[in-house]
Amino acid sequence: MTFNTDLIWILARSTGVGSLVALTLSVLTGIALRTGTFAWLSHNRGVRVVHGFLTVMWIPLGLAHVIALLFDRYAQVGLLDLVVPFGVSYGRFAVGLGTISAQLIVVVLVSTWMRSSLTLGQWQAFHRLSYVAFVAAFAHGILSGTDLANPVVAALAWITASAVGFVALRRLTRVRFAQKSTPRSA
Repeated sequence: MTFNTDLIWILARSTGVGSLVALTLSVLTGIALRTGTFAWLSHNRGVRVVHGFLTVMWIPLGLAHVIALLFDRYAQVGLLDLVVPFGVSYGRFAVGLGTISAQLIVVVLVSTWMRSSLTLGQWQAFHRLSYVAFVAAFAHGILSGTDLANPVVAALAWITASAVGFVALRRLTRVRFAQKSTPRSA
């Protein structure tokens, strides 16, 4: 079965960008729910719903991205490449980062579904992998795509990455400051 090469390329790129946007907004809303960075949002049920929706929205977009790449004759991504990172000949490092990002998001999703079976600390440890997944997905998009040649796409990518970076850094500094200001018992 052959598909129009341009259609496959457009489908792979648009679903890749869409899944990165969903992941970015999911990470941002997740941070909003857990920190004082967005204290005014942290108790908003709407933010909780959006966070859950975006996390689930990533699944069909990510799957469509991967399926389109399986049919892309230029990228030559095979089924094994979806499981074993850095095996594809085209863009080995960049595609491998995409594989790792997808695998980490699956771990985060599974840990969320198993939350009642995990301790809070275990769940948080798994959930924090979403930061690593975001960095891997962003690097995957930067290194493997040609879409960043478009100034609008490039600006959007860097703005979203900066937003996640800023909010994550702010969260880390607040946690560290809170730990330092808490008196230790002798």
